[in-house]
Amino acid sequence: MTKLGEYLERRAVNKSHVSRKTGISKQRISEISLKETSRLQADEVYLIALAIGVNPCELLEYVCSDVKLVAK
Repeated sequence: MTKLGEYLERRAVNKSHVSRKTGISKQRISEISLKETSRLQADEVYLIALAIGVNPCELLEYVCSDVKLVAK
């Protein structure tokens, strides 16, 4: 499960509802929620956040919490 999947599960979000509200297919919602290799796009994060009524920055910070700058 991806960070997005964890977030949606923790908030008990209905993925079909998100799909209908955002226009993102159910298949794509499942892919970005379950497959670690899937690449989540910024517009998808924004639309999902709007659909579930959270600040897009909050959702982005959660799903990107593992991203760090490389020290040189």
